[in-house]
Amino acid sequence: MLKDKFSMSLDNNILYAKRNIVDSIYSESRLEGIAVTYPDTQEIFDGRTVAGLTVEETIKVNNLKHAWQFILDNIDYPTDLRFIKQINSYVGKSVVINEGMLRTADVKIGGTHWRPEIPDEENVQNNIDSIINDKNTSATEKAISLCLYIMRSQLFMDGNKRTAQIAANKIMIENGVGIFCIPVEKQNEFLKLLIDFYESGAPEIITEFFYKNCIDGVNL
Repeated sequence: MLKDKFSMSLDNNILYAKRNIVDSIYSESRLEGIAVTYPDTQEIFDGRTVAGLTVEETIKVNNLKHAWQFILDNIDYPTDLRFIKQINSYVGKSVVINEGMLRTADVKIGGTHWRPEIPDEENVQNNIDSIINDKNTSATEKAISLCLYIMRSQLFMDGNKRTAQIAANKIMIENGVGIFCIPVEKQNEFLKLLIDFYESGAPEIITEFFYKNCIDGVNL
């Protein structure tokens, strides 16, 4: 079992997340291929426009801000399919078809011939419950497992990696075990491991990568 690296009160973890929210949004944006800088991200977060970004790119960054605000404002709500759908709705607002709804069509994933099944709502909810209610795993391991499940299952037509990371952070924060963020300098390595995970379904290597490189926090 992966042990929690950090331990803090809920209030302190929320404060820590808020202090690092711009960095989280910046990293999530860069993972989606948006050529935004950290100062650009701060400008958008503060409600200002940035030259050089398309309208769609600006919306995507701003959507991440609202998705983060949603989980922080609703940290006591159960992490279930309904909640994860709502995260995707914020992530995909105005830029994704059928945002917040499980996909009903096949998807093609770049870099691999592997294709995920079209998600069944009951099975998805059962899988989420199984992850969340596993008494043999730490909160950190639950967060990583949920993140990987959403990514590999491709539950939504778009925004799955963003949704997965924010859902993982909801679990991390509500349990006072830090935050989850894939550093920009580690994202090429992550994407290679993600393709391997898509094809093999074996989570061990990418889980170790997440645990080593993507968990941050303090002990208070």
